[in-house]
Amino acid sequence: MVGSRAYSPYHRYPDRKGGLPRDSAGRRPTAAPRRPRLPARTPAAHALHELVALSRTQFDAPDEGEILRLAMDHIAAAGPYTAEAGYLKVGGDLISSPWNGRTHALAVGRRVRELAGRDGNVTVAGRPWGRALGLRGPGVLHGYLVVTCRSRPTRAEQSLLAMLVRHTAAALSVAFAHRRQREDALELHRLREERTALQRKLISVVAELGYERAVHALMADVAASGGGEEAITRALHGLTGLPALVEDRFGRLRSWTGPGRPVPYPEPDPVRQEDMLHAVAKEAGPVRIRDRLLTLVRLHGEILGVLALVDTRDEADEHTVLALGHAATSLALELTHLRSLAEVEVRLHRELADDLLAGTDEPSAYARSEAVGHDLHGSHYIVVVQWSNRTADDSFAQTVGRAAAAVGLRSLLTRRSDHVVLITGDRPHARALYEALARENGTRSGTIGVSAPCDSVDDIPRHYREAQRALDVRRHSRERYGTSFFDELGLYRILGPGSGHRELETFVQEWLGQLIDYDSRHHATMVDTLSRYFDCGGNYDETADSLAIHRSTLRYRLQRIRDISGHDLANVEDRLNLQVATRVWKIVLRGPG
Repeated sequence: MVGSRAYSPYHRYPDRKGGLPRDSAGRRPTAAPRRPRLPARTPAAHALHELVALSRTQFDAPDEGEILRLAMDHIAAAGPYTAEAGYLKVGGDLISSPWNGRTHALAVGRRVRELAGRDGNVTVAGRPWGRALGLRGPGVLHGYLVVTCRSRPTRAEQSLLAMLVRHTAAALSVAFAHRRQREDALELHRLREERTALQRKLISVVAELGYERAVHALMADVAASGGGEEAITRALHGLTGLPALVEDRFGRLRSWTGPGRPVPYPEPDPVRQEDMLHAVAKEAGPVRIRDRLLTLVRLHGEILGVLALVDTRDEADEHTVLALGHAATSLALELTHLRSLAEVEVRLHRELADDLLAGTDEPSAYARSEAVGHDLHGSHYIVVVQWSNRTADDSFAQTVGRAAAAVGLRSLLTRRSDHVVLITGDRPHARALYEALARENGTRSGTIGVSAPCDSVDDIPRHYREAQRALDVRRHSRERYGTSFFDELGLYRILGPGSGHRELETFVQEWLGQLIDYDSRHHATMVDTLSRYFDCGGNYDETADSLAIHRSTLRYRLQRIRDISGHDLANVEDRLNLQVATRVWKIVLRGPG
């Protein structure tokens, strides 16, 4: 098959000197009887005749490699060209011809792959003109022919070259089509033989137990084998000869056995899917919808999924319906088992996460984490998630779990009254988790707090409080939605978890209130000037440069700040409190920037 190890598009043949094939006895054609002399052919007519003969030979070639070899060996028929290299696309990759030259092989191959299916110029030393010409069939690239010339070809020579490329591509299209037909025929033959073998096995069972009991026994064995959904659809396909598939209740494909699988599988329409489920649920047995025979997979009235056979020729009979019903029963047990396992796993994860947040001993925590497949060794981060339009119920917890998995976070998950908590071994990206949750929830009105790295199980409760602190800081900032990391809060980290937003406002008002009022009344920037002065470590020159003002202007502003606020910048206590106040004013009360 194309792309397999056993297949190679290239074969060696004894006649490698460019001559066209000999006759069946291996002799070259003998001279024809003498005929009246005709006018001599023009060079263009002779070249055209050569290309037509080459095209016929290519269409008779045994495989794609020989077609490409003929084109390379007879490139001179189109003009003063040299075939530098040839490539065939096999299994999604461009395979170099064994007849390619070695001198420029790497550079030429790299250039051809850069073209990504387009024609383009190729540079070869000593050859002023070079082109990589795609060998294209209908909607597909078969390969490349790399051609050079010692001088720029004439328009007629380029036209002949284009003709050779088209003929070669057409011959490759036919060769590939023939190969696909042979492979499809072999696959069809194999499937028919497999179906025949299964049917013969079934007939022998039917002779003893009857068809219904035999199907029941076969499906029971399949379910007990632990093969899952694929084993059930495989058995159903073998029994009926029809493609069998399983979808979840939302219309997403879970398993397909048999030919004709759409790639990609159509994205379901939620409204149409619900309408279909209600329509099928009203019927006692399988329902035909277009080319599919469907039955619902249910347990105690709850729809777990859809089992279907693709019956384009309307061949289903009572035996097909019987097999479909037994397969649906086996599948219901399998899906119920999988759901139970998933629920137990979620419960164990949640119980472990709850105990870790409350505080538990290390030996027990490590043993339980190994049992649920989570490695607690190494650093961990506590992540707290809150979304304004979602209550912290099981549904929101599942949403957070999906988003975390989508961005590659390995985590334990639990929930509290107003937020969901993740214990993850990886530091979340500053925006990835937030963006994934925004897409899941359909709104960006969410806040995420992340703790500093935690290296010990015993420290998880403390780091949980850090994550809550980071979330609280973000929620009370001007830009309340997004992700905040505790280890990036800077000064706000030392203010303590007991400090509230109102206390911070009171503190800032006490130390900066008069300056804030002055700025508001006079459209001035005294607070910002003071903040920048502290950020620059009290250096006059750096502060003046950052504010784009003169040093004397800065001195004047600092004197006005002393006069307006009544605080002395030379006093250590005043200076510390003013610096803290400006930091809180900038980080918490005004947001980033």
